[in-house]
Amino acid sequence: MTQNKEFNISSFTLHVLAMGLMLCDHAWAVLFPAEEWLTCIGRIAYPIFAFMIVEGYTHTHDLRRYMLRILLWACLSEIPFNIMYGGSIFYPYHQNVLWTFLESLLLIALIEKCRTHFKKVLAAVLCAGIVFLGFILGYATMVDYYGIGVLTVLTFYFFRGQTWKNRVIQFICLYILNVKLLGGYYYTFQIFGYEIEFFQQAFAMISLLPIWLYQGRQGFHNKIFQWACYAFYPIHIIILIFLQYFMFK
Repeated sequence: MTQNKEFNISSFTLHVLAMGLMLCDHAWAVLFPAEEWLTCIGRIAYPIFAFMIVEGYTHTHDLRRYMLRILLWACLSEIPFNIMYGGSIFYPYHQNVLWTFLESLLLIALIEKCRTHFKKVLAAVLCAGIVFLGFILGYATMVDYYGIGVLTVLTFYFFRGQTWKNRVIQFICLYILNVKLLGGYYYTFQIFGYEIEFFQQAFAMISLLPIWLYQGRQGFHNKIFQWACYAFYPIHIIILIFLQYFMFK
């Protein structure tokens, strides 16, 4: 049975969507702090990027080159990110999101080796230890989204595939990670006399809708677009910093 491509989101669409949502979130942080709707929809971006990192790992022909590309752009993005986030060229207390992805890929590669070289039970124990290590490492290295960011990537790695069981587990994991663990700022609503709390980070759950509509179709893709996706991260931050300078000097 052929799938209806009208509702089939491509990798290209996911990348563009995630970049646009990330831009909204950073525009809120740098230029429009009063426009909270920008950061609300911006919460959707990270899980999509985390999902695409796992897809990239799955489809890459050369993991070493894939990781070196991320390392390169993580280094190039560090100063712009430091200026945006900490207001100075050197800001060691928070690292950009590409370091989160790089750590996650290293952990996935380590998990793959355990699964290959050890028996099932021992491999499961070692993998659980690696997941815990990744959670601690995310906080110790102060990468973006900390240990929660690493666990989000690992969620899409362990429960990859469009089965209903994987979707249920993805939903539960993202709920725990974003609502129960990250939590943070929330909005209150009155419904039928009851006060309802809705956490801002819960908007990240919406990311599952486009992710579930993705069926492995690549869509438009070439080397220029590939490098543009990497370059977008530091370049859009630099542009926002300049706009902030000229708008508020």
